[in-house]
Amino acid sequence: MNVRKWSRGHTFGMLLGIITPIIVVPALILFLSWVQDYDFSYLWHKFSYNGPYRVRMLTLSIIANLLWFYFFLNRSKWDYGMGVILGSIAFAPYIVYIKFF
Repeated sequence: MNVRKWSRGHTFGMLLGIITPIIVVPALILFLSWVQDYDFSYLWHKFSYNGPYRVRMLTLSIIANLLWFYFFLNRSKWDYGMGVILGSIAFAPYIVYIKFF
């Protein structure tokens, strides 16, 4: 993508793609604590200090970006959709770092 064609839609979509997983992670942990009958603090501690568990939770929370992506595609807001994808890809280096180092 050419930087000259960068728009506010790309920026908004990218921020949305980064913020959504950050919001979804605690909700996902809360849901799992309810379903598996664990205490929320136990699963949060596990998320905070266990690398492989953190990778699983982050990848599951990034799936929530698909809702935004399809929402913007159905409304022909291509810049917003591309920003959401770029925001999702922004998590890749962090996930690779946790997974392998």
